[in-house]
Amino acid sequence: MFNKSLFIVSAFILLSCGATKTASSHFVFKDSKAEQKYITSYNNTMKLWPVSYEEKDINTSFGTAHVIISGPTSGEPLVLLHGMDASSTMWYPNIGDYAKKYRVYTIDYLMEPGKSVSKGDKLNTDEIISWYDQVFNNLGLEQFNLVGMSRGGWMATHYTLHSKDRIKKLILLAPVQTFNNIEVDTKTMTAANFKFFPNRNNLKKAVNALSRRPEKIAPAFKEQMYLGVKNTKSNFDVLQMTPFSKKELKALTLPVLVLVGDHDILNNSNIVEKAGKILPKINAAVIEDAGHFLTIDQKDEVDRRIIEFLDTKK
Repeated sequence: MFNKSLFIVSAFILLSCGATKTASSHFVFKDSKAEQKYITSYNNTMKLWPVSYEEKDINTSFGTAHVIISGPTSGEPLVLLHGMDASSTMWYPNIGDYAKKYRVYTIDYLMEPGKSVSKGDKLNTDEIISWYDQVFNNLGLEQFNLVGMSRGGWMATHYTLHSKDRIKKLILLAPVQTFNNIEVDTKTMTAANFKFFPNRNNLKKAVNALSRRPEKIAPAFKEQMYLGVKNTKSNFDVLQMTPFSKKELKALTLPVLVLVGDHDILNNSNIVEKAGKILPKINAAVIEDAGHFLTIDQKDEVDRRIIEFLDTKK
């Protein structure tokens, strides 16, 4: 069981989430041709973006941050941190709802496939926090609401603990390694297999394991997901992305929304109960008929709960 657990954590955290990853001259891509194929697929997915947007590249001491901005300029700022290897394009089904009222900023994670480009330095999580600070300072975001999906949920929690005064409300969607360790079973093994052996058949199996409604996922985004793993290099530099302690979680005194799908293979739905007992200002729910990809599986329900939570004046 220990070896299986190590396999899963390695696949989902070290390969996909590692802030200690060392980028090549072509970011995490195998070569410039592989990078260009991925960027083309990224741009194809952006054709699904249902609202107008601006793409902005921000220079930082760690590299260039790529940000997609949508919504009214007068809107309250809302920052979205995507899941592992998904890039900011993963929000294409949801951005239309969020951008009606809010000024939305989606940021490509520096050490994964996307348009953010690392200088090649080896970054730990504290340096990633510093990188986000530089990005937010450049955007003029003194206070904002923060949403994190999957690996982005862990990073959003980590950032909030280091910058409590900056975050108004925190929203965690299927956050991995945040409340509990990933549990091991045949479905998690199936999903992890795509990371080690990236081919289209394994992608299909992984998507079917992670989503209750795989037919809802746009072909363009599936292609981007495939190239994001197939055309990139991963290594085993260790990032200590472990669940937060009870003491750390209790320090989150701001309003927090936690949503988890009832068929999420990476999260036990019991984390909703656990979060409710620990977090001081918690609003949590299990989303029915949703897997790990709950923002796609039950897009309307998830978006409704997020908007209601943000609109509540508490």
